[in-house]
Parts: sequence; structure tokens; C-alpha cells
Amino acid sequence: MNLQVSHHLLLCVPQKTSSLCCDPAESKRSWEQLKLILKRLKLEEPKRPEGIVLRSKVNCLRVCKSGPILLIWPEGIWYQYVFQDRIEAIVKSHIIEGKQKKEWVLKRTPLKGLGYKFDQPTPHNFIAPTSI
Repeated sequence: MNLQVSHHLLLCVPQKTSSLCCDPAESKRSWEQLKLILKRLKLEEPKRPEGIVLRSKVNCLRVCKSGPILLIWPEGIWYQYVFQDRIEAIVKSHIIEGKQKKEWVLKRTPLKGLGYKFDQPTPHNFIAPTSI
């Protein structure tokens, strides 16, 4: 099955409490809110014209401060302090409107120039693999 992908969202949800990590319970609440918002806005629909929005829960993004951290590809935008009350604003602004929430951006690491080779153009200047 070929899917057109518009974005991939990675949210840190640590499995253990560490003095360096954000609160796992807070991250879990953000994760649940992210799933709810993506579903409610129909961004996970495979036939969405702009492409599907993928989400992944990751244990660690190696940024041991300012968490929970939400990394959005392909733009490579790292959002900080992504508590559940920020999820909807980030998704609506960044994914739907194409505008970063600059006041919450920690850093930028775009795919462009990193040597990735893909073969099928999709929205937002992202070139996705032909199948997932």
C-alpha cells in the first residue's frame, strides 16, 4: 500500500523517571492528547489529500531539557515544553496552516541537505518513500 505522508511527529515519552528527563506522566498526557487531536482533525486518514500525518512515541530524543519535546518532520522543527495544552495549537498552526509556533521552537534540523534520497514528492516539500 502506498501512502502519501505529509508529516511525521515524534513525541518523547520516557519510560523511566530520570533527573534529566521530563515527567513521564506529563509526557503520557501529551501523547494521549496528540492521538486525540490527530484523530479528531482527521489527519491520520490514509486518503487525506495532503497526506497522512504519522505519529511515533519515542523514549528519548536526546534533549534532556525543555521536555516533553515534539519533533516534526520533514521540517525538522523541535518544539519544547509540549504539554497537553499546547498540542492542538501546534498541530493546527504547523500541520494545517503551515506556520511554525516560533515562540515554542527549541531548534531546527531540516531534512534538506542531510543526504536523504526519496522518490515521490508530497506536500510541504517532503519527498517520501514510495511505500510504507
